[in-house]
Amino acid sequence: MRIRLDRTICDGFGSCAKKAPGYFSLDDWGYASLIGDGTVSDQDRDAVMRALMDCPVHAIMDRDERRPDDLPPPPNIDEDPAAHLKTEANEAEWGFTR
Repeated sequence: MRIRLDRTICDGFGSCAKKAPGYFSLDDWGYASLIGDGTVSDQDRDAVMRALMDCPVHAIMDRDERRPDDLPPPPNIDEDPAAHLKTEANEAEWGFTR
């Protein structure tokens, strides 16, 4: 498991440093910093997941998790988008009547 901390989102609640002190520290103002490169060992996974789930502003992310906005858009198979336009010539095909 690999995690990432977005310090621009962090509001300094400090729950991450309480749950997983080996992976998060707090600066002088109480904002979280990631200790190390974000690689989480198997024995610490539960504590880090608890820190991730308890973060009220969701500043901690699992880098291995896929999110819908991370996926590339589907390829455009249709070469000519005008080929499927509804026109008078094909209105019977689309079920339109005047």
